[in-house]
Amino acid sequence: MRKRLAPFAVVVSLILIAMVYSQDTLPQGSVGPQRSASGPADEAIYQQQVSYTLGGNFAQNLRENEIEVELQSLMAGISDTLSGAQPKWTTEQCAASMQRFGQEMQQKAAARNQREGAKNAQEAAAFLAQNAKRDGVQTTPSGLQYRVLREGNGPAPTLADVVRCNYRGSLLDGTEFDSSARQGGPAEFPVNGMIPGWTEALQKMKVGDKWQLFVPPNLAYGENPPGQPIEANSLLVFEIELLQVLPQ
Repeated sequence: MRKRLAPFAVVVSLILIAMVYSQDTLPQGSVGPQRSASGPADEAIYQQQVSYTLGGNFAQNLRENEIEVELQSLMAGISDTLSGAQPKWTTEQCAASMQRFGQEMQQKAAARNQREGAKNAQEAAAFLAQNAKRDGVQTTPSGLQYRVLREGNGPAPTLADVVRCNYRGSLLDGTEFDSSARQGGPAEFPVNGMIPGWTEALQKMKVGDKWQLFVPPNLAYGENPPGQPIEANSLLVFEIELLQVLPQ
């Protein structure tokens, strides 16, 4: 996995009414809005379904981000904006409120990140202590743990190399968050552009090797995860198959 180039930031966006329609956000059992050429009644139902789905997406996003709203004012803001009515408050008043709102959301996200990070760090430490006792698991001085699944006999990459790999990344509970198969096939990475656990492991591997890595939080993303489902201080598990060291 590539190393994170920027610190974790919470981006709160309320421009949700114009979001792209997504099948994943539909209520269970729904087939989504489908345009029909049968007549005005069908066209009206189509517009109702689109509007309902956009509203549902909007509300779901508010819930997921734990954003509390005053429903009457929310609906008034939508109605006034769509109809072109005179806003209830000035631009300056709204901007000041939104600045405070953004600060509050960042504080809430930071507190949530801290809670998750403390819990995940404890779970990672407990897992690594037990995992180190398993047959075949080796622990390096940095704390990285790995298990050789298959041995190769090719060259080992250096820090300056670019490699071609198959990989699968998952959380401790088995949730897959990324894989080369999901991306369409083997992936190419600069050895020095990865998270520290990958950079260390790749320099120990030979072409043809397939390893299982257990990457402690400090060798993964630590307190600055790239986003869900990876939380702060998550221990990451990878299967890496080193296919090729690319010519420089």
